[in-house]
Parts: sequence; structure tokens; C-alpha cells
Amino acid sequence: MKNLKISSKYAGLRLDKVLAILLESTSRSKIQEYIDNGFILVNSKQEKASFKLKEGNEISIADFPNEEYKLDAENISLDVVYEDDDVMVINKPKGLVVHPGAGNLNHTLANALKYHSDSLSKLGGEFRPGIVHRIDKDTGGLLIVAKNDEAHAFLSKQLSDHTLGRSYYALVLGTISENEGKIIAPIGRDKQYRQKMAVDLRNGKYAETYFKVIERFANATLVECELKTGRTHQIRVHMTYINHPIIGDEVYGKGNRKIYDDGQLLFAHKIHFIHPKTKKEMEFSVPLPKYFLDVLESLR
Repeated sequence: MKNLKISSKYAGLRLDKVLAILLESTSRSKIQEYIDNGFILVNSKQEKASFKLKEGNEISIADFPNEEYKLDAENISLDVVYEDDDVMVINKPKGLVVHPGAGNLNHTLANALKYHSDSLSKLGGEFRPGIVHRIDKDTGGLLIVAKNDEAHAFLSKQLSDHTLGRSYYALVLGTISENEGKIIAPIGRDKQYRQKMAVDLRNGKYAETYFKVIERFANATLVECELKTGRTHQIRVHMTYINHPIIGDEVYGKGNRKIYDDGQLLFAHKIHFIHPKTKKEMEFSVPLPKYFLDVLESLR
């Protein structure tokens, strides 16, 4: 870990520009990756590359890989639901980090993908080969991987215009009386805890989640959530906002560790998209994993 105190000389400049000066042996693209992946913090908080520094700010630089770093290919088993020359659909297990970041340089889905295929998109950079979108470490389920840059660009556009659809099952605390509902509440970085997201009615970005009730229990409800937008931690933040936090979630809301104490009970069970080459609509779904089913069975 390296700590740098900002002098008046650099006050008012962007974070990435100052780092380009102070880390002259590191390329700008690498600096951008390190900022995005949380290797570089300002006053112990993750900030954007455009963050304007002030005199006295402290930049913390984790022991990130140097310019010679190469993502290792690791023989980690993958549940490949579908694969062709352009895309892969992966059923990610709970507990697997999607790509390297501060504290997780190896043993990620990205390491496994590099072992699995010599053909992966490079648009995401060295740390994110083929990674079009991500799901949290403790959230299992489906995500799509691009095997070339053209496919990646096409899928990313669908992600941004919300035509790449994703549906999740979530077990939430409390009984939801409505059979279905829509949560529209903007999401931004939590002002006190920068590693968290929160509903921010003034400065947050538009976020919309549709949900419908699948099954009710004594003090829990199984819902299916469909993302209309794709903000970080969106379902977890939105369900907490309506006072029904996801059970097992240690970060947002109270959760309920008496029911489950090994991460949030959230699973990405369905995904649909337009294939980048054939332009045909494709849809894939997988059943709930055993650990999730066991919890449901215990509540019945």
C-alpha cells in the first residue's frame, strides 16, 4: 500500500491526470482500470477518474499489478449454458468474483474464462476479458460473455438501452401484500459509505425495478425481479428502500441471518438478448440452486 498526500500544486486537477504525473511509468489506460476496480482510493473512498482533488487529500494506492501484470488462466470449472463463436452464457456460482479488483487478483470468473477460451473480447481491458456485465460475488446465476469486440459492442448497446433483459429471484424479509409492483427510485453512491449504493432522490441516476410475488411465507416473500435499468446493487437497494431487504444481505437493510447467513438470497435465473450476429432473440433460464431451494423448503 502506498499513500500520497496532495499538495497545493495538484489541487483542482482530476484524479487520473495527477496519477498520470505521479505514476509516470504506468499507462493512462491502466490507471483508469485501477481506479475503476478500486485499487486507488481518495480519503479511503472510491472516486471516479474525473474527481477533482483538493489540497490535503490522501490517495491510497493498493498493491495492484504493475504494467507487466497478465491475467492468469485458471482451471476453474464453469457451468456453460450456451456457447458459439460470438457469445457464452455462464451460470456463475455464488461466491465467485466476476473480475479482479482490489483484494481479488485471482480465482475470478475472468481467470476461468481465460482458461476456457482463447477468444474473448478485449474491450473491457486486461482485467475483464469478455465481461459485458457483472453480478455480485454472493449472487449466483446467468451472465453473458462476449467472445469478440464486435459482439461486446453490440451487447453493451443492448445493456445501455435496456433491451438486454435480466430476471432474478429474491427472497425478501416480510410479507409483501401486493401481487406485483414497480419501484422507481434513483440510485447513487451512498454519501457516508462510498462502497455502498443508496436511493438518492436529488443526484441519483434513474433506476426502475419491476417485481411480482411468487410465494409468501410467514415472514418472507419470494419475488421475481426484472431489471428495467442496471444500476449497481439495484435490486438490493430497491428492496431495502421499500422495507423488504433481501434475506442474508449483510450490506443493505437488516436482512435476516436466522433464515440464511451466507450472503444475499438473490439469483439471476433468466436472461434474454438479441444475438450479435444472427440478430435473433435468445432466452436462457436456469433453476434455483440447491442452497436456495433448501431455504424455501425450510420455510414451507
